[in-house]
Amino acid sequence: MTNPIINTIEQRSTTSLYDASRDISNAQVTELARLATLAPSAFNLQNWRLVAVRSADAKARLRAVAWDQPKITDAAVTYIVCGVIAEHSVMPDRLAPVVAAGIMPQEMVPGWTGAAKSLYFEQPQRARDEAVRSATFSAMTLVLAATSLGLGSTPMIGFDPQGVSREFGLAENEVPALLLAVGYATSENWPQKPRRPLSEVLEVV
Repeated sequence: MTNPIINTIEQRSTTSLYDASRDISNAQVTELARLATLAPSAFNLQNWRLVAVRSADAKARLRAVAWDQPKITDAAVTYIVCGVIAEHSVMPDRLAPVVAAGIMPQEMVPGWTGAAKSLYFEQPQRARDEAVRSATFSAMTLVLAATSLGLGSTPMIGFDPQGVSREFGLAENEVPALLLAVGYATSENWPQKPRRPLSEVLEVV
């Protein structure tokens, strides 16, 4: 039996050209974001935020600070995928639903909070690295969700982070890690490009 998840991974390719005449619904925009939030994050921090750039005005503002890339205005939506600087003080709030669901005992919460503090408190580079990691986990989950729904996607790092933060009112603790365009691909797009052989990238020890 074919595995649909493996099929999605093997069929995914980066979209360069979008059909600007085809839109997706607000429900789809929201559902893709929901699926993105099922990605893993350290300590269940869920330290990400998504800004769905969808209106013509917002797309024009984003394109102006993103190297004038046509994908931003042609795609149905472009998500600004933000990582939130890791902060241990939010741990009780993040873990409260886990405790309420009966997954984690309440007495474990202080230990997890202390572990997060030891990693991130007064460690700005490590906290920022964690924000970017969480954002990219979320983005890749969204990419695979989009592919499974027959949509194309494009991760982009060609943008001015300060410009994006300014134009879309990002908080000081939010890092715009990447842009992720999503929409209907045109037939001119390339399929997935061949990958390097495993002998060059895998070491089993």
